[in-house]
Amino acid sequence: MEKIINIAVVAHVDAGKSTLVDALLEQNGVFETHEVVQDRVMDSNDIEKERGITIYSKNCAIRYKDYKINIVDTPGHADFSSEVERIMKTVDTVVLLVDSAEGPMPQTRFVLNKALEQNLKPILFINKIDKKDARPEEVVDMTFNLFMELNATDEQLDFPIIYGIAKCGTCTTDLNVEGKDISPLLETIVNLVEPFKGNENDSLQLQISNLGYDDYIGRLGMGRVNKGKIKNGESVTLVKNDGKVESFRIAKLYVNEGIKKVEKDIAYFGDIVTIAGCSDISIGDTICEKGVEDPLPPITIERPTLSMNFLVNSSPFAGKSGKFLTTRHIKERLEKELETNVGLQVEELEGTDGFKVSGRGELHLSILLENMRREGYELSVSKPEVLFEEIDGKKCEPFEKVIINVPSDYSGTIINDLQERKGTLEVITNTDDNYVHLEFSAPTRGLIGYRSNFITNTKGEGVMVRSFDTYKPYVGAITRRKNGVMCSMENGKALGYSLWNLEDRGTLIIEPATEVYIGMIIGIHNRDNDLNVNPCKNKNLTNTRASGSDEAINLTKPKKFTLEEALEFIEDDEYVEITPTDIRLRKKILDPNARFRTNR
Repeated sequence: MEKIINIAVVAHVDAGKSTLVDALLEQNGVFETHEVVQDRVMDSNDIEKERGITIYSKNCAIRYKDYKINIVDTPGHADFSSEVERIMKTVDTVVLLVDSAEGPMPQTRFVLNKALEQNLKPILFINKIDKKDARPEEVVDMTFNLFMELNATDEQLDFPIIYGIAKCGTCTTDLNVEGKDISPLLETIVNLVEPFKGNENDSLQLQISNLGYDDYIGRLGMGRVNKGKIKNGESVTLVKNDGKVESFRIAKLYVNEGIKKVEKDIAYFGDIVTIAGCSDISIGDTICEKGVEDPLPPITIERPTLSMNFLVNSSPFAGKSGKFLTTRHIKERLEKELETNVGLQVEELEGTDGFKVSGRGELHLSILLENMRREGYELSVSKPEVLFEEIDGKKCEPFEKVIINVPSDYSGTIINDLQERKGTLEVITNTDDNYVHLEFSAPTRGLIGYRSNFITNTKGEGVMVRSFDTYKPYVGAITRRKNGVMCSMENGKALGYSLWNLEDRGTLIIEPATEVYIGMIIGIHNRDNDLNVNPCKNKNLTNTRASGSDEAINLTKPKKFTLEEALEFIEDDEYVEITPTDIRLRKKILDPNARFRTNR
């Protein structure tokens, strides 16, 4: 029987998880010598490649000495924490990456806590020790303190430490010895972690921890074989999370070899497998031998904290660039997303052509919207709203841990901003390089729309990291957006002359020759009220010409919103109109007269 060890690589976003997995794969013969391998090979999704973040957890496998090591690359952003929660039950240890300069971040706390809850003994990997501001020994102490805060056991506190540079594929157990390759990490894994133990004659037990979808064979379930063995083509019993029992036949059985899935006739205890054959398999369901019911405890996924309304696009430009426009199209796409995205919830809205979609945060939902946009969908989206909970009879709302590093000149402004948004300052530390380290506990409601203000107020020099923390009692009304918007009161093409005259009133978000419609937002007003303007007005031409009478039009570059920025910016009476080619901002009520009557 094979010696199998399953590990997960976990960390805060941008700590180097996918780069470390690249090094493990490359140095263990997964790629041919002539093969051209891209960076972060496991980030296969287009958006993952563009943004340099991992969104979906993925499996691969390497062989080291006489061991098969299954590796799970996990997302680092808090919005995809449901991906991390599930895989902890399928691994024997975690490699916890911590940046040698930044130290433990909010998501580090989350992933470490999940690992400790499963009684795993983590391996600490201090990455990027080649940084100018690296402080590896201090970061080890900070991480040890984090272990203590999370009530780690004595055995877990005795964690091994590896120092490395993942992008160079080197690591060492001693800072005074330069690393040559990644083998010190692999040696630590095989010496620390016992291969999964079991007996092939035991009754089959396999819990589904992740889902996939294939256009040809349908829904896929992934998980570790906890006991016994599983065969391709055999009939099995499925015990659902709710206790229902059904039977199905394994249509396909795959295991991981390198970065590929390889079809197998049989897989044994300890291995992570992918199976097909059941259309309604779900996270936490347990597969047993036919006629046997031996379920594992259900896997609970943390509830969503934020919701948006996905609505049929009702603007005058609807259908100009999109292929999928109707409620039916949107419903089918959301149902397909629910097949694999278990952190998502979808409810049909009464009386309107749309759906309330709830997720773990703005990024979680905006990635879905970006994928839909690229696939040819058109829709309008409302302002994100937090989901309240009732705990012990009190109305509670989600709070986030906010860590900020900012030049000391701006620290007073940032503290004032977040206190206005009901944030509580918990830690303030002055660093050697004239920066201030701030830690806040702030309601998610107050942080919606704050990122653009933060960038403006710190002149782009500040760094802010957020992560869901817990639910706390409702804190009351919070300061809203301080600026109104400029709305078009005409249909047509925006002209440079009109936009030039409007620059004094605020910041433009469109360029000359942009097609506009009544109710479309074309700029941010300097004052707190909304302003109806005509961006299509041209200069009156006369036969008279005189020196200096014709001024040159020199427009300031307009502010362009990304999808996340647009979702953060809008207010309750506004929508983001999302199409394959454009992201527009608009008022819910397009007609300015009707809007005025409603707001009276």
